[in-house]
Amino acid sequence: MVNTVRKALRLAGNRDRTAFDRNEELQLALTHLIQTIGEAARHVSKSYCEKHPEIPWANIVGMRHKVVHDYLSVDLSRVWETVAIELPDLLGKLEKLESEKK
Repeated sequence: MVNTVRKALRLAGNRDRTAFDRNEELQLALTHLIQTIGEAARHVSKSYCEKHPEIPWANIVGMRHKVVHDYLSVDLSRVWETVAIELPDLLGKLEKLESEKK
């Protein structure tokens, strides 16, 4: 998950919402990466999720379901919000978990 979140943030770079709206390839790539993050979260054990409630596991998996099952009507505003607002916070939390494992 950490690597995919980093990849999404790197791909988004310093772009703003207008740049995102104008770039269909970026939209598709970020949507796919969000799907991949959700798929990874879906495979995390229930016990691990319960030990780490600071990670919004259900929301991450829910976003994956929305992207996968409603792919013809993906809300690009929600995709952008996820990348621009939620992923930086998620990355910090995941990196903290990673550092605690060492």
